[in-house]
Amino acid sequence: MMKKIKGLFSEEQGQGMTEYGLILGLIALAVVAVLGLFGDELNTKFDALLKELQGDGTEGTTTP
Repeated sequence: MMKKIKGLFSEEQGQGMTEYGLILGLIALAVVAVLGLFGDELNTKFDALLKELQGDGTEGTTTP
């Protein structure tokens, strides 16, 4: 019985996936933090880009 209990704690099959899960969680946390800090600035930039892309096409030079 003790061997089975010790065997449960010494198995390392899921260790790699757990480490990848922790790394993915830390990356997601970092992305959320960055978006929280720079969210308003990024939103302003993307809005300006969207307005420029949706323009009526009258700006710029004409082709001769």
